[in-house]
Amino acid sequence: MNQNFQGTGVALITPFRADKSIDFEALSKLIDYVIDNGVNYLVALGTTAETPTLSEAEKKEVLAHIVKHNNKRVPIVCGMGGNNTAEVVRLINEYNLDGVSGLLSVSPYYNKPTQEGIYQHFKAIAEATKLPIILYNVPGRTSGNILPATTVRLANDFKNIVAIKEASGNMTQCMELVQMAPEHFTVLSGDDNLIVPQAAIGFKGVISVAANCFTKDFTNMVNAALIGDFSTSRALHYKLLKGIDLLFVEGNPAGVKYVLHQLNICENSLRLPLVPVSNNTENAIKEFLKTIG
Repeated sequence: MNQNFQGTGVALITPFRADKSIDFEALSKLIDYVIDNGVNYLVALGTTAETPTLSEAEKKEVLAHIVKHNNKRVPIVCGMGGNNTAEVVRLINEYNLDGVSGLLSVSPYYNKPTQEGIYQHFKAIAEATKLPIILYNVPGRTSGNILPATTVRLANDFKNIVAIKEASGNMTQCMELVQMAPEHFTVLSGDDNLIVPQAAIGFKGVISVAANCFTKDFTNMVNAALIGDFSTSRALHYKLLKGIDLLFVEGNPAGVKYVLHQLNICENSLRLPLVPVSNNTENAIKEFLKTIG
C-alpha cells in the first residue's frame, strides 16, 4: 500500500503572479519540470504551497489542476491536516479526491494536544477515509512532537496509516521510529539536509522542498542513498548542502520561489505574511547556482 511513497516526493509550491493570483501555467511548468527530473510522486497543498493563504475554492482548483496536468504520470498525495479534527474530517469527505493516492496529515498545531489527543485526532482521520495516510511530524512548526510510541500505536491500529514524514531533526527519535515501526509502515524524511544519513539508518525516502528546484541532483542523491551508494549520495549531498540551507534561511518557500524565478518557471511572488528573500540572500543564491551550473 505504501510502495508509492518511497523515494522522492516533492511538496509543490503554489506559483503566484505579481497580482497574487494563482499562476496555473507556471504550476504546469513546475509539474513537468519535477517529473522530467525524476521525482517519484507529487505532494499537493502542503505547507510549502502557502496553503494557509489559499481560499477553500483555490485549494480545490489547485488540487484539480495538479491531478489533471499530472495525467496519472506519478502518484499524488494531498495535504489534509489541521488542528480542528472535525473540520479535517469534513474536508476529507467534501473534497474530490479522485486521482489522489494518499493524504499527508500534519499533527495538530498551536493547541498542543497530549499524545492521547494526537492519537484520537489521527484515529478520526483514519476512520474517515480508505486512502493511505502519511502522518506529518514537524515540531518546529506545530509546537508538539508525535512520539515514536504514538506513531507505532497508530500504525498498528489502522492499516491505512502507512507512513510518517518525520521532521523532528532528532536522529535518536528517527532511529527509534525505524526500529519500532511495523513491517508495512514507512519512515520518510521531512528534512532535506538529513535524508542521506537518514537513509543510512533505514528511512525509505523524503518529502522534499528542495526537489522543487534542485530536482535532478536531489532525486539522484536520494536514489543513490536508498541503494546504499553513499559515495555518490554523499558527493551530491555536499554539492547541494549550502543551496538547501539558503532555501530556508528566510523561510519556506521564499528561497524556492527565488530559485524557480531564476529558472524561468514562475514569478518571485508570495502572499503575505510571507515576503520574497532579501537582496543579500538573492545574491547568495545566485552565487550558489553558479557553482552547480
